[in-house]
Amino acid sequence: MNDRLDTEERRELPDSVYGLPERREYPMPDAAHVRAAEAYFRYCPEELKPRLARAILRFAAEYGVDVESPTVRQYAAE
Repeated sequence: MNDRLDTEERRELPDSVYGLPERREYPMPDAAHVRAAEAYFRYCPEELKPRLARAILRFAAEYGVDVESPTVRQYAAE
């Protein structure tokens, strides 16, 4: 899987692989998508950033990705 999902691939993903499952945003089915979620973190609505940050760290640990963003780490601590 590359870092781009087409509409059909997104539709087939379970809610459990999304950083924000209720909105089906920030899919993280693999390490490349965890890195993409980290890169696009700044576009997340402010009130959802703590939840997304915790999800990024959880998926990063699962896929062995080193999260370098201090902003993501800061929001995850909230």
